[in-house]
Amino acid sequence: MSHDDTVLKRYREVAVVGAGVIGASWVAVFLAHGLRVRVSDPREGVDAEVRGYVAQAMPTLAQLGAPLAQADFGERLVFEPDLERAVAAADLVQENGPERIDFKRGLWRRIEQAAPAAALFLSSSSALPATEQASEMSTPERLLIGHPFNPPHIIPLVEVVPGKATSANAVQAAVEFYRAVGKVPKVLRKEVSGFVANRLQSAIFRECVALVAAGVVTIDELDDIVTHSVGLRWAVDGPFASFHLGGGDGGLRSFVQQFGPGMEKRWASMQREVRFDEATTRLLFEQADASYGRHTRAELEGARDARQIAILQALARIKG
Repeated sequence: MSHDDTVLKRYREVAVVGAGVIGASWVAVFLAHGLRVRVSDPREGVDAEVRGYVAQAMPTLAQLGAPLAQADFGERLVFEPDLERAVAAADLVQENGPERIDFKRGLWRRIEQAAPAAALFLSSSSALPATEQASEMSTPERLLIGHPFNPPHIIPLVEVVPGKATSANAVQAAVEFYRAVGKVPKVLRKEVSGFVANRLQSAIFRECVALVAAGVVTIDELDDIVTHSVGLRWAVDGPFASFHLGGGDGGLRSFVQQFGPGMEKRWASMQREVRFDEATTRLLFEQADASYGRHTRAELEGARDARQIAILQALARIKG
């Protein structure tokens, strides 16, 4: 038995709390790796909604090599609207509730009281640190962030962010679990608002909005510029590795010496205020409607997923 199989045997029973887009995607991932999943979401019709999402996600997971993506999961998927009953036998809880701190705190108090003492608690939150979420728990050492990138069944990254009280054992367990279900977990050394990937997106998008609002480019032109330059570059090397190579034989030191002054000038020019005011949003929405409005959401998502899968498969072949 491989290490991953051993890990998955330890977390055979998983509770997914909240089954919106992120939660449903996690359900697909867990089912495709042989786990039993109990979904807790009180919304009417959530059963059909999640089953439909999972059915659409399974062919993608099969393409990405998930071992049981084409298997009939049958009784391994159960819907239980009552939260306490849903987590009563869980080895692991993946929470995907609303991003409201009072809601999260109340939710974790209930989960903590109903779940087994050894259960691992993971929150998909994209902004609320584990320390804040666990402030009213009696066992905060069990809770940490397991923040995926949307959609989790395709994008490999999971940001693992422990709170101040999270135990080292819980961090290691989370990393091992996410690796076992095919993800790439990265542990952050400090809690920071928005974690890392979303902060990067926010910083880049700030300048995207500024450039469009200033009339330098349209949103279509900016999208094309990114996908034909830094998007391709960062798919294979991150910013630091890219600039290390850009420095030639001198590496990052040479890059900073040569290009650092120009970069500092650009940083200084970006200090102007950027806001989603009425004029800016009107411009963005008009251009978005004219461009993306020509296609349905399903068409856009299908094209996006196909391109992302192709990139991941190509990178896997090269690494192999």
